[in-house]
Amino acid sequence: MTVGRRRAAVPPFEVRAPVLLEIPRSLLPPRSAIAGLSPERYGYQLVWAVMDRLFTFIANAIATFVGQPIAFILASLTIIVWAVTGPIFHYSDTWQLIINTGTTIVTFLMVFLIQNSQNRDGAAIQAKLDELIRAIDDARGQFIGIEHKTDQEIQQIRADLEQECADLDEEIARLGKPPSDATVDRLAERL
Repeated sequence: MTVGRRRAAVPPFEVRAPVLLEIPRSLLPPRSAIAGLSPERYGYQLVWAVMDRLFTFIANAIATFVGQPIAFILASLTIIVWAVTGPIFHYSDTWQLIINTGTTIVTFLMVFLIQNSQNRDGAAIQAKLDELIRAIDDARGQFIGIEHKTDQEIQQIRADLEQECADLDEEIARLGKPPSDATVDRLAERL
């Protein structure tokens, strides 16, 4: 403790807590994501960005592990051990409750992890498809972002495209060329 000196006032947005865990740089948001934010908003933005990246990291790790054969083997062994211990515990209610509770908790948590993985995969695929549409000269740009439309709007777009393909097949048949279905069938036969 120093005598006679006053400590400088700490701004309200600055956290003065001991660092118990250093955040890996890979979990920090890119500088562009936080550029121009006020210090108050920067703190919240940083916390949410770190939480988002941490959740993504954990979700990826668990999804990768669960997709491996060893995860199935471990789950199967768990069930076998549980079944074998049935006679030991006289097939009691507690014995049954253990497996029911365990599988319910695992299923509940896996729903969120699977949904997170599917959301990210779907968004990545849409971004890649959007880039392909932008890169191809003859592609129609109005299809970029249609994943944000309602189901009815998407169904209408599909119906319009199917009608357009049918009209094109009729035009091709009128010119004496085989329709696209026949071309697809021929390609499938080659495989």
